[in-house]
Amino acid sequence: MAEVRHTIERPLSPHLGIYRPLINMVMSIVHRITGVANYVGALLIAAWLVAVAMGPDAYATANAVFGHPLGKLVLVGYSWSVIHHMLGGIRHLIWDTGRGLEIGAVNALCWTTILGSLALTVALWLAGIAARGGL
Repeated sequence: MAEVRHTIERPLSPHLGIYRPLINMVMSIVHRITGVANYVGALLIAAWLVAVAMGPDAYATANAVFGHPLGKLVLVGYSWSVIHHMLGGIRHLIWDTGRGLEIGAVNALCWTTILGSLALTVALWLAGIAARGGL
């Protein structure tokens, strides 16, 4: 007589539905997103440089776009993205030396990256505003 086997359907590999998000998982995803955002920001810088090269009218238009509140929000987001990605890179350099791999240190480095990127972005923009003499 043939034997009937019942198999349980299981995922082939772990996925986000299995694990609860941990700070280091979220930071890995954010690091990748900021990398892509940095490419987009680099295109914006290139567009601004092209506008500078095209003459005063194009330069004025580009400055009007970046000077608009929405444009400023994009610039703040881009500066945060660059700073956050840089601090994430430093975090990875620390890990590459074999240091900071204990779970407590991993969590501390992740939170330091988040808080540091926010603080440095605010400091950068406040310094820029102060250098211009206000808004």
